[in-house]
Amino acid sequence: MRRAALYIGAAAVLAVAWGVRTWAERDLTGDGRDVGLLQLRLTYNPGAAFSLGAEHPTLVLIITSVLCLAIAIAGWWAAAHRPGLQLAGMASILGGALANLTDRLGDGVVTDYFHSGWWPTFNLPDVTIVIGALLLMLAEIRRPADSRQTPAATTAPATDPGSPSGA
Repeated sequence: MRRAALYIGAAAVLAVAWGVRTWAERDLTGDGRDVGLLQLRLTYNPGAAFSLGAEHPTLVLIITSVLCLAIAIAGWWAAAHRPGLQLAGMASILGGALANLTDRLGDGVVTDYFHSGWWPTFNLPDVTIVIGALLLMLAEIRRPADSRQTPAATTAPATDPGSPSGA
């Protein structure tokens, strides 16, 4: 059930991202439209984050495909024993990554539409990936301190190197 929730959550993020991308491609132009702190402006990015790898779109596609598969496998494994906040974070990351991957599959570019003027133009899947990472960090911060210790730290006895017995 927890695994199904993870993948249903990712599918929901993917569906919403597809809908927003469809709207952006239909209704936005390169000139943009101001909406408060952001401007809605249609652009296309052949690279990954910050246009990295734009000159090698096939390599970007391969790497993002492998990363999506790795995230999906890690999610499958983690869903069985991780708290709900971590599952929500993983679903958000997986859904955003899949949305960008499927957008790239058609023509080798990702559709971007949020422009701030001080940050590279980005899209909703980018936002969900960042939110997912923040949820994972929050889940880690909220985890009890004793469950974060390494097995060696919890099982090794404390020793005093200055004593004859070492204890």
